[in-house]
Amino acid sequence: MNLIVDVGNTYVKFAVFKSGDLIYKQNFKLNEFKEQYQTLKNDFPELKKAIISSVGHLSKDQIELITKDLNVIELSTELKFPFKNSYSTPKTLGVDRIALVCSSVNQFPNKNVLIIDAGTCITYDFITKDNEYLGGAISPGLRLRYKSLNNLTANLPLLETKLPTKRVGDSTESSIHSGIVNGVITEINGIMDQYQQEYSDLTVILTGGDTNFLSNQLKNSIFANSNFLFEGLNFILEYNSK
Repeated sequence: MNLIVDVGNTYVKFAVFKSGDLIYKQNFKLNEFKEQYQTLKNDFPELKKAIISSVGHLSKDQIELITKDLNVIELSTELKFPFKNSYSTPKTLGVDRIALVCSSVNQFPNKNVLIIDAGTCITYDFITKDNEYLGGAISPGLRLRYKSLNNLTANLPLLETKLPTKRVGDSTESSIHSGIVNGVITEINGIMDQYQQEYSDLTVILTGGDTNFLSNQLKNSIFANSNFLFEGLNFILEYNSK
């Protein structure tokens, strides 16, 4: 039984896999790490291995909580991965993006795959059917766009994410919703179109925190999977435990 630990700047996500299947997941604030881990260990005493993916920072004491109980791998660019990395600065490639590419290699072998991770940022990652990772793109996510309008202007309010009811906003609030949400949808559709012009047999994966919000708005055929990152991290753990 495997534990996946995905650490962000404020929140931590736990996932538990048994025989390759995701059987449990949760997220909580970083300052709750110790108590949440102890509860998890009590609930899943069969845990043997763990992988830690840290975009934010776990303290030495927090990491030792896990290493004293389990065989732990910390995700880095130094691990083994099942693809050729042609990114020009491979050591700067985010570990979350590496995990997503590994997930695509595992689940969609020998296919041209575009992975769209819609979270704080929207990342685009492309791997060819010849198993070569070429790179992609990074742009601001939905919440980042709402916050930027509020933070960088004097009079625009901070709104909750909302699907616009009409394309032409007739108030400040409806204009913000239309501009941000329609802008993101148009961006994603446009990038998918660009890739499909070059790769007609393209497979597109949509994942990340805004998967459910965006999936029904996109015009192209996609595979929506909010657990794609967890599945990639579990695959990396198994791949590096052989």
